Amino acid sequence: MKPLTPNSPGVARPFRAPIRIFWVALAVRILYMTLAHTFHVRVAQDHFGFGWEAGRIARALVTGYGYADPFAGHSGPTSWVPPVYPLLLAGIFRVFGIYTAASAWVALAVSCVFSAAIAPAIYEIATRCFGVQQRGRSIALWSAWIWAVYPGALQYAVRWLWDMSITACLFSWVLVIALRARGIGEEPQEGRIRQTTERWVAFGLLWGIIALSNATLLLFLPICGVWMLLGVGKGRILITLPKAILAGLLFLACIAPWMARNWSVFHAFIPMRGNFGAELYSSLLEGNNGFSWGPTVPVYDHAPEYLRYKALGEHAYVMQRGALANEYIRTHRLTFYGLAVKRMYFFWFGIPHTDNPIAQEGFRIFSYAFASLAGLMGLALALRRRIPASGLFLWAFALIPLTYYFVIAEARFRHPLEPLITIFGVFLFQSATRTSQSDAALTESVR
Repeated sequence: MKPLTPNSPGVARPFRAPIRIFWVALAVRILYMTLAHTFHVRVAQDHFGFGWEAGRIARALVTGYGYADPFAGHSGPTSWVPPVYPLLLAGIFRVFGIYTAASAWVALAVSCVFSAAIAPAIYEIATRCFGVQQRGRSIALWSAWIWAVYPGALQYAVRWLWDMSITACLFSWVLVIALRARGIGEEPQEGRIRQTTERWVAFGLLWGIIALSNATLLLFLPICGVWMLLGVGKGRILITLPKAILAGLLFLACIAPWMARNWSVFHAFIPMRGNFGAELYSSLLEGNNGFSWGPTVPVYDHAPEYLRYKALGEHAYVMQRGALANEYIRTHRLTFYGLAVKRMYFFWFGIPHTDNPIAQEGFRIFSYAFASLAGLMGLALALRRRIPASGLFLWAFALIPLTYYFVIAEARFRHPLEPLITIFGVFLFQSATRTSQSDAALTESVR
């Protein structure tokens, strides 16, 4: 029997996931969020848990104070948080009210849509890399369904009023575009142009939105762009290069208004967010010891640190704290790198929560670390077996966490990588299945 390929007769859109995966994923998230009442945000600290700094900025936008006030009271203009999520919250506040349960439900529902939309991306990434034959489709279906219904995959969509689900979704679809542009999983066809203008335009626009949501992912942008270009071959590089330049110009067009605003307000070059110096300083405080520490600036308008932040203004405060951090690093290099190693461990294997019951904490750490280990081992196996695009994904695993190692590590920062972790974890365990009969049984069981 002739093996199934993307170009086999009767095979239409072989990389498209069954639509029910998306709808089940969305229904599970909306139902859980609604029935568990996770949209009821605690009112402590004047609703600070409703979007944290992004929620504060959204409130300032709606009440006429502009893009400002990320902590307490009216402290002035800010670039502490990039603008995509605060602007989204501001639009929701305008329609459904500031810090209302209705606004929380809508904001979480938006996150649920983005989180559910990751499942079809996972399916396409897996089928392109592992093939449309029985084993590849089995990996794709298992990965997509696990993402659809596994509690760990949906927690940030149903509980966190932040950008994690949006960023992870956009990043997943950037990977899909890159695979499409390289023709991964497709048979060569004479005269077919895969690196179309439309794909490069989408690539530039998606990266522009990602930059204004979570700029730490930008470390991966040049690698991804160069990897796409290398796929066209020497003979077509000059034809494709203008499309890549167009993508770069669209990316700059997305971020330029935000950069211009920051220059106008702070008279300083602040590409994405202006909080790095203050965060770095807080990461070195003795009491933090490599752990996350909550708000860098207190959310009480009478706290001395908040009053210092307000009196200096955000940019001057961040520069001052950054200078202190650099001086500390210069004189305590071993301590600094030791904390980085500690955060590296936290990023992949979990941050201990001493306030949890022992059994609950043990299960939480085990499940988090197990996912990381399975994903990393699956990636290593994919590299060994020369699975298409595995080298690209290695760069993602290496670069995206890099900033967090040196500043702060939290479980939510792993979320953009979790779609890939899911795929490679499934691949690792599927690799133990040797017979096509077992593959067929697995595929049928998840349909």
